[in-house]
Amino acid sequence: MKIYLDTSSLQRPLDNRNQIRINIEAEAVLGILSLFESGQVELISSEALHFEIERNPNMARQEYALDVLSKATTVVMVTDEIERRAREYIALGVKPLDALHLASAEQAPADLFCTCDDRLLRKAKSLALRIRAMSPVDVIEEMNK
Repeated sequence: MKIYLDTSSLQRPLDNRNQIRINIEAEAVLGILSLFESGQVELISSEALHFEIERNPNMARQEYALDVLSKATTVVMVTDEIERRAREYIALGVKPLDALHLASAEQAPADLFCTCDDRLLRKAKSLALRIRAMSPVDVIEEMNK
């Protein structure tokens, strides 16, 4: 199974875990990364992920995410087709960078697009995606079936 973790998911293990939901999602992301390390899933990276991560002023968060992505089995470069598909998503109300992530995940092709962003997740589920969008918790539940 190929999984595209967006930036919110990649960064979740580093977030403040005072809230139960954030703690659960962080553990789910670590579980996904553990499945990757054991060869049970493939991790997909993209030029869009690298661009967004490199804009983060927090060097520790940046280094962590780039280290995770350095182990990805696939890196999707932004192409004209991805830009075209992203523009379609933008026209449907998706933020530009999120649209690039969705289009990159489709192009890979990923089986699952994973995000902790509730708004993006709701929007992605309402679109005619060629992949499934899920929260990290839902991904772990799916993997345990």
